[in-house]
Amino acid sequence: MHKVILVTGAAQRLGAQIARTLHAAGYCVVIHHHHSQHAAQALVKQLNQQRANTALALRADLGDASAIAPLIAAAAAHWGRLDGLVNNAAVFRATPVAQASAADWADIFDINLRAPFLLSQAALPWLDQAGGTIVNLTDIYAERSKAGFPLYCAAKAGLAGLTRALAQELAPTIRVNAVAPGAILWPEEGDLTEQNRLLTRTPLGRRGEPQDIAEAVLYLIGAAFVTGQTIAVDGGRSVKG
Repeated sequence: MHKVILVTGAAQRLGAQIARTLHAAGYCVVIHHHHSQHAAQALVKQLNQQRANTALALRADLGDASAIAPLIAAAAAHWGRLDGLVNNAAVFRATPVAQASAADWADIFDINLRAPFLLSQAALPWLDQAGGTIVNLTDIYAERSKAGFPLYCAAKAGLAGLTRALAQELAPTIRVNAVAPGAILWPEEGDLTEQNRLLTRTPLGRRGEPQDIAEAVLYLIGAAFVTGQTIAVDGGRSVKG
């Protein structure tokens, strides 16, 4: 039986590319989605046409703590195992200090930090049995703050800390690592001036591609002697002052 990986927020964009890359490497993939049902089903159909019964779509609202254990149970039940968890789902939006609300805090922290913890917790029995792995998607803004996004930065910094803490506590059976993307996919309403400014501060001088992140996740899924680490996939931006 092929190993099974659950990828959250995998219907579109970066998560979909992670799922495609893992599937191409021989894994069975569980594609979690919330609102993007049609995109998730289309991706599952495409992957199952390539290899029958190797992809599954599951819907869950990760902002609802009660939905998380059933999501893990359903993911593990389909093939009778769960070998890996990729915590990709995230909320990214501006929350300037003067305008940020308690609802903003709850929404951003629930998805970006609480959900990865609860998913990891619920998956423990399966991952322990499989000698499995967790890969969290953090951000270079976990270390290098972005003005106007204090809640997002704080949540991702918390996820980076959670990665290290879980790696220590769950060893030696379960490995926990993270990938910190830099400029990969611009927001649809992105500012071109800001985007160009970021590229001038990136040593490689260009935006990355979703495949760059997906390949880093694939590496960490299989890296048997790596735990507690964060790989910055950012074109060198994190090393430039």
